[in-house]
Amino acid sequence: MKSLTLLFSLFLMLPLPVSAQSAGELLQKVSEALSGGKDDYAVSLFRQSADAGVDRTEMFYWTNVDKNSEVAPRFADVLAAHYKEMRNYDKAYLFYKEFLQRHPKDVPALVSCAEMEMMRGQEKDALKTYEKVLMLDADNLQANIFLGNYYYLQAEKDKKKLEEDYKKITSPTRMQYACYRNGLFDVFTNSYGKAKAYLQRVLQVFPSMEAGNTLEKIKKMELELK
Repeated sequence: MKSLTLLFSLFLMLPLPVSAQSAGELLQKVSEALSGGKDDYAVSLFRQSADAGVDRTEMFYWTNVDKNSEVAPRFADVLAAHYKEMRNYDKAYLFYKEFLQRHPKDVPALVSCAEMEMMRGQEKDALKTYEKVLMLDADNLQANIFLGNYYYLQAEKDKKKLEEDYKKITSPTRMQYACYRNGLFDVFTNSYGKAKAYLQRVLQVFPSMEAGNTLEKIKKMELELK
């Protein structure tokens, strides 16, 4: 009993934890930090505010932040990362686009934007964004993996369609067979060839077994077409 009394007494002697600050309180401090030219501190507070209440923090961004200021894209990046973590891909995409308006060559932001485009079902947009990434960073692993797989799957789809259409011909003529072979050659050049280039770059950066296996399949088809 004495031990319990002692533990309880020690507990009472400990300082009480400081209650978490609300988004409103933190945003007030953000305004004060901005007025004092303390941008780094303002961004830190803004990040805490997003954790405390992202809706109110987003409203602050739209209504209280000068979009021409140096700190605006940093706030946008905070919101983008926060919404990405929440799996709110529409909002995350919106704020990555906000950030990229000021920093269009930022590779990590472009990669994240492409991810959001994929999650939103905008595959063609993601393709274009990843192509921008490779213009800035030719060895970017994520972009090369995406483009390699994209063109490989596209090639497989086109090849299957050609084969199905050719099999429908009961007695193909030499001309029809030649057209079929030319079609396969075009698919290899336009899609398999692109997939091969991107996946080879993947292997230069990272020893991917999956990329290696896909390249072996492409090599086999290349030999069959010769």
